[in-house]
Amino acid sequence: MSVDYTQKAYWLNSYGAYTPNAPVDGDITVDVAIIGGGYTGLATAYFLRKAEPTMKVAVLEGEVVGYGASGRNGGFAMTLFGLEPAVTAMLFGKQRTVDAHHYCERSVDLVRDLIREHNIQSDFEYTGFLRLATTPGYVKRIQHDLELLTSLGVTGIEWIDQAKARAEVNSPLVLGAWNEARCGILNPAKQVRELKRIAQEVGAVVYEQSPVTEIRRTAKFILLTPRGTVIADKIVFATNAYSHLIPEIWNKQIPAFTHMVITEPLTKAQMDSIGWKNRQGLEDARNLVHYLRLTVDNRLAIGGSDVTISYGRDMERDLSEKTFQQLEKDTIELFPSLKDVKFTFRWGGPVSVTLQMAPAIGMVGDARAWYSVGCVGHGVAPTHLNGQTLADLLLERKTDLTSIWFVERKPIAWPPEPLRWVASQALLGYLHTEDWWYERGMKAATQ
Repeated sequence: MSVDYTQKAYWLNSYGAYTPNAPVDGDITVDVAIIGGGYTGLATAYFLRKAEPTMKVAVLEGEVVGYGASGRNGGFAMTLFGLEPAVTAMLFGKQRTVDAHHYCERSVDLVRDLIREHNIQSDFEYTGFLRLATTPGYVKRIQHDLELLTSLGVTGIEWIDQAKARAEVNSPLVLGAWNEARCGILNPAKQVRELKRIAQEVGAVVYEQSPVTEIRRTAKFILLTPRGTVIADKIVFATNAYSHLIPEIWNKQIPAFTHMVITEPLTKAQMDSIGWKNRQGLEDARNLVHYLRLTVDNRLAIGGSDVTISYGRDMERDLSEKTFQQLEKDTIELFPSLKDVKFTFRWGGPVSVTLQMAPAIGMVGDARAWYSVGCVGHGVAPTHLNGQTLADLLLERKTDLTSIWFVERKPIAWPPEPLRWVASQALLGYLHTEDWWYERGMKAATQ
């Protein structure tokens, strides 16, 4: 191994003993080769084999399953699509916003149903979701999103006022919340490795420590790895935040690194003080959101606050001391009763960001090759359903999934470096400025 993957996230560190599969060794021939062993790649393999049990399907993971975003995220199976509904509506229209929301609802249901069907051991809790308003401006933002979705026929989400919200989460910052039952929290590393299990149970073959170093496109695809070659009729780039490293799709997205910290297990007194008895997943309404959840042993995990943008091919931007310190400070501001809590682990990981802040699934050249990118940090559930969508596309089946509008949409390309860096910093600067304005308003209102 080139790196110690157990230091890449709390989830990986606490997983216990894990033995990766053998790498590709020699020459193999398959019907479909899937590059990337995260949620997207493993779900695609699972659904391909479920649909066509005789199909030869290989998943090629460059490190170990769970090394990338699938093993390092916050573990929210939720319905948020892209940045927020208002942004999606502005960029793509109201009907597409509704269609995307329904796709994400279906995604959450799929995660829940797979876990139940296959007895997946990923500490899944179907606890619901609260999007917390912590300033008057964020109250308006959330209510606007809710009014938009409600006016378009979306159900299952409600606004709860300050009293009801604080009865769910006892924080002096909470002014109200988006309340939604359709959300679950899970252990990301356990989930992705259980996906590996069920993909293998239906006959997919998973190779680890098998980075694809070159792709040759002839009558078939020839994929070179350090110890062997894979020949495939069709391929999938299930590489998400790592896609800019691949010449064929380098301009579809950029990686943005989000950061997390986690506490020691909270005592009963600490749990009682924060009143988080229903254990929902939490986000606030910032552009650069805070996201919080409890673990199965009552640790509090918080992420967000800021992101780090890498330059060029640099994918070692996990650690940000400034952001880690801010997250620890933010935890105490949200829950003052936890002022003496100890934080035990810090980590980060990349999310895939398209220029228009929305997912994209598309062809690479022709229908023999497909990619999936751009879940913008809300990808735990959609990547599972994206796997089923990709399976339908690879099998050349026209279904309701393959008809969703972000399949074969033409995402605006990110420019090459150094323009990519400039563009990403400009976008990040705008998001920071808007967050500052909303929070400045809060301070003025409370003085």
